[in-house]
Amino acid sequence: MKVIIAEKPDQGATLASIFQTKKHQGYIEIFPNELFPKGAYMTWAVGHLFQLAPPERYRPEWKQWKLDTLPIIPERFQYEVEKAKAKQFHIIKELLRKPEVTEIIHAGDAGREGELIVRNIIHMSGVKKPMKRLWISSLTPKAIYEGFRQLLDERETRNLYEEAYARACADWLVGMNASRIYSILLKQKGMNDVFSAGRVQTPTLALIVKREKEIENFQSEPFWEVVATFNIDGKQYEGKWAKESESRLKDERLAQKIAEFCQNKQAEVKEVKTERKTFQPPLLFNLSSLQATANKLYQFSPKKTLDVLQSLYQKGIVSYPRSDSNYVTRGEAETFPEILQKLSAFPDYQPFFPLPNASILHNKRYVNEKKVTDHYAIIPTEQVTDPKKLSNDERKIYDLIVRRLIAAHYEQAIFDYTTVITLVDQRAEFVSKGKQEVQEGWRKVIFQRDDDDVTALPLLYEGEQGYVANVDVKEGKTQPPKRYTEGQLITLMKTAGKFLDNEELEKVLAKTEGLGTEATRAGIITMLKERKYIEVKKNQVYATDKAKVLIEAIGNKILSSPEMTAKWEQRLSEIGEGKASAAHFMEQVKKLSTKIIEDALEMSKSWDFTGLNTETIQRTTSKATLGKPIGKCKLCDGTVIDKGEFYGCTNYAKTKCSFTISKKILGKRISQTNVKKLLQHGKTDVIKGFKKGEKMFDAYLIWDNEQKKLSFSFPN
Repeated sequence: MKVIIAEKPDQGATLASIFQTKKHQGYIEIFPNELFPKGAYMTWAVGHLFQLAPPERYRPEWKQWKLDTLPIIPERFQYEVEKAKAKQFHIIKELLRKPEVTEIIHAGDAGREGELIVRNIIHMSGVKKPMKRLWISSLTPKAIYEGFRQLLDERETRNLYEEAYARACADWLVGMNASRIYSILLKQKGMNDVFSAGRVQTPTLALIVKREKEIENFQSEPFWEVVATFNIDGKQYEGKWAKESESRLKDERLAQKIAEFCQNKQAEVKEVKTERKTFQPPLLFNLSSLQATANKLYQFSPKKTLDVLQSLYQKGIVSYPRSDSNYVTRGEAETFPEILQKLSAFPDYQPFFPLPNASILHNKRYVNEKKVTDHYAIIPTEQVTDPKKLSNDERKIYDLIVRRLIAAHYEQAIFDYTTVITLVDQRAEFVSKGKQEVQEGWRKVIFQRDDDDVTALPLLYEGEQGYVANVDVKEGKTQPPKRYTEGQLITLMKTAGKFLDNEELEKVLAKTEGLGTEATRAGIITMLKERKYIEVKKNQVYATDKAKVLIEAIGNKILSSPEMTAKWEQRLSEIGEGKASAAHFMEQVKKLSTKIIEDALEMSKSWDFTGLNTETIQRTTSKATLGKPIGKCKLCDGTVIDKGEFYGCTNYAKTKCSFTISKKILGKRISQTNVKKLLQHGKTDVIKGFKKGEKMFDAYLIWDNEQKKLSFSFPN
């Protein structure tokens, strides 16, 4: 018999669904069949059953956060089972140890993390039996059957395990040492919080903080533009005054003079230039480009897109979600006509058929074996589904994937871009820009919002005469750079800090180097939110005061370098390809961990956080102060404790005592020391910088015994 280990319970159930089965606690018994003549046991992990052991498991003195224990570098890494998942590990271990079990089938997700999750379980079970690897990119019955029929030798994917293991250990080393050194040193500066830092999250955060600083330091300046309306032989259009390609004037009086000069003057078409541009249909989706697109269109967070995509994958209607490729192999391309034929039956897609190109089998823009890595692009499977039968979120993501595939079978879109220079009274030049669609092509399938500010122009010829019908002076202000959206942040991470314009986006998203991997980027952004480093408001990413302090503390040292992390990702990929040594990589990581400590100690000597609101930083991520007694309750004489976001009475559960003190009042952090003074003496020290609207003021916080509430008392 064989034991098949999937990565998750629902995945295990899907893989077993093509056989006759019987359910048991923690596993499914598969009855004898053509593929498994003696039957099989299907079991599963629940994501990671094991985690890297905490520092104190190696040395007791590493439990405390002290400078003299750093850097923390274990000689050999150890794993320990997560307590909540120990029962499932015991079930798997017992199945593996059954004497009738002669072979193990690794059926984790066909990727790096899947390799690590299942191989860790097998390794920690202590069982050594022959192993095969199920490697599939979709969960359709056909794909599952073919996958089990053509199992890989486990040696073919072992390098991916080495890569994932090296990544996990590297992240542990850098994260553990960096988080401790900066938390300890910043605490010495009065910031009582845990400052989490890491190999990928910190360079990502540095890019966000850099943009935040650019916005804060931006000085807006007014400018004026002269806009004329021309009448050339009855044809009307607008143009902007320009000199040496610059249309903005910093002097309002000069702009008014130009406008006055041009009023009712003769005008002549001096030059007409038309450039034809062709736009190829967009590439098929990989995870990053799908996350960026879903965020732009629907404001989905990267994590939400991945979760919805995983649900569609689990239903067997799209291919593997965490793909980093935009291409497919000939085998997939050969299935497209059947898939498209089924899609053409649904009302949503009927208008796009028949297709201009029945097949893209020989189109290297989409079909390229050399550019398919572990997985091909994200595409609909042959298990085609009517989008109307899906949930609202699932329908949106499925529709994006379907339309990308249909658009790939369309012609290029073609536009003519026209630039007209109009000369007023033989002196002043005005520039007009226009765009005209020549061929709609793939844009019939995928609507594109035009970002360029151009409209259609009438048909004009050089030498045509007319006059200025109207002229206006329009005032504007220079605008700061825009904050990143979450979708742009995914693209930013993929390109290791070089964010490009939309025209270059498709080329960028086809590359593999960057911060993190397809599978981890959404998680990094979620982690930055949870650790109070970023806030997302109306799909705009803001850096918090805590983030600014950490990045200011690190400075331009290696820990905040996107380029360094991108190079590491490249080296990790080489480990996965069998081209680089994991042991050599880990030696470099150990050296880096030591350098991070040295850099932090050196930088801390000259730290200056002037201009940063360090008082708002409070301990919100550590369990160390949770539940810590602060003083006696002013309402019921119970105990007031730290409850995370606020201080509150322990009698709430028994008597519903409502006594609470927020950790932040009118923009000011209320320190634990001041809360103790308030509870003991009824009054805090003077707290400076409360803000109400535009008004700033200093005040004591006092306890009003008559009204039984907090109040302000103002200094003389």
